[in-house]
Amino acid sequence: MLFNSIDFALFFPLVFILYWFVVNKNLRIQNIFIVVVSFVFYGWWNWRFLSILALSCVVNFVAGILIEGQEKKSRRKMLLWAAIAYNLGLLVVFKYLNFFIDSFTDAFTFFGFKISGGSLNIVLPVGISFFTFQALGYIMEVYRKNFAAARDFISFSAFVSFFPLILAGPIERAPHLLPQFYKKRKFDYSLGVDGSKQILWGLFTKIVIADNCAEFANMIFNNAGNYSGGALLLGALLYTIQIYADFSGYSNIAIGVSKLLGFDIIRNFNNPYLSLNVADFWRRWHIALSSWFRDYLYSPLSIKLRNWGTTGVVFSLFVTFLLCGLWHGANYTFIIWGGLHGLALGWDIISFRTRKKIKKKANPYIYNFSSWGITFLFIIFTWIFFRAENITMAVSYIYKLLTGLLHGKGYLQMLELLVSKIGMLILLLTLIFIVVEFLGKEQQYAIAKLGYKWKRPLRWGLYLGLVMVIFLYAGRQQAFIYFQF
Repeated sequence: MLFNSIDFALFFPLVFILYWFVVNKNLRIQNIFIVVVSFVFYGWWNWRFLSILALSCVVNFVAGILIEGQEKKSRRKMLLWAAIAYNLGLLVVFKYLNFFIDSFTDAFTFFGFKISGGSLNIVLPVGISFFTFQALGYIMEVYRKNFAAARDFISFSAFVSFFPLILAGPIERAPHLLPQFYKKRKFDYSLGVDGSKQILWGLFTKIVIADNCAEFANMIFNNAGNYSGGALLLGALLYTIQIYADFSGYSNIAIGVSKLLGFDIIRNFNNPYLSLNVADFWRRWHIALSSWFRDYLYSPLSIKLRNWGTTGVVFSLFVTFLLCGLWHGANYTFIIWGGLHGLALGWDIISFRTRKKIKKKANPYIYNFSSWGITFLFIIFTWIFFRAENITMAVSYIYKLLTGLLHGKGYLQMLELLVSKIGMLILLLTLIFIVVEFLGKEQQYAIAKLGYKWKRPLRWGLYLGLVMVIFLYAGRQQAFIYFQF
């Protein structure tokens, strides 16, 4: 069930009414209701995968209790690794098995040995990477004795399966979200208004900006042989806007829906395209995932390699981001994308002192603008690998883009795309979106305080205007990009 679908438009109001007016008297019944509607929401896509979600709830619930109850460190660690093996095993089977089989056969073919590995007809359960990592984070916190193991199976199941987050996050931490299922929730009008505004902005961001940019970006990427230079740069830029609008739009809807149900969810984006370096970008982009990898992979690995000094830190970062790339999908393009970010982060550390000296001598405005420009161009460049279907396509796209720019090709194509009736409209709406996002950069989401001091008719006019724009200028419906992960 998509947030931007008629199904959800009918589903959520019914859930909201039953949640606050029928099952609100008893906390346990309210949590049971959340579990039921979460399973209905997830099963709407394919009911056969509900067993995977149910097993994830059962296995991790039992694992948490067993780990907490074991005093011997060796046995605690054994139970931890068993839980990790189960959770990662799900990902390996459903997400990576065919990729590993193909890589294995390709390796033998490269050395002159022809073997037939074949492929299995495996369907990737939507959201599996998200709810698996959320459960794994819980197991890690219990193992580290930072959080008490859940004893209420209903509350724990609600935490793992919580329907606003299950398909594409944000990946919540157990110490932050799970205790919220233990406390009685009362409807907060101001929180409900805030959540509704966040949903509205998320829908505008996704349906109007992301989906319209997607039509042009897909046209250029899917027919890259017919374009060059400026047009290919436009395609990469449109995809850069699309993926941010798509995923931040989803996150805003998910957080807004959670607020309407009385839950506080972590912020997942903080104006990542304003970053002055790659490290800053990852503190602002997909914050839930980047902090997950930082706390549960990078930090333990860098501690083990602390005797290596700076080399250990750089190596830990590189390995972490290779795996971050692999988390995004079973394709070498994602691994290269992650590796490039790992290398850039390593360079940030190695060049830190040099950049600090340059910054002291340089004009601060020129230095910051240059840092932003270099970082943003790097982000655009790496998104090409993220978007491309394979490495050959990515390399060809980048080669044609760079050679076309150097020889002055593709600019006329770019202008033709921009000045077309649809192109000018998308450009205008995108520019408005960028301005509003920039003006609201200090807020949890762009329109959180927009019109806050306006008179009520003007404020409601703004919200009604956004609704009208969504209906009048919606792009062709596109699945959320991060559903594939």
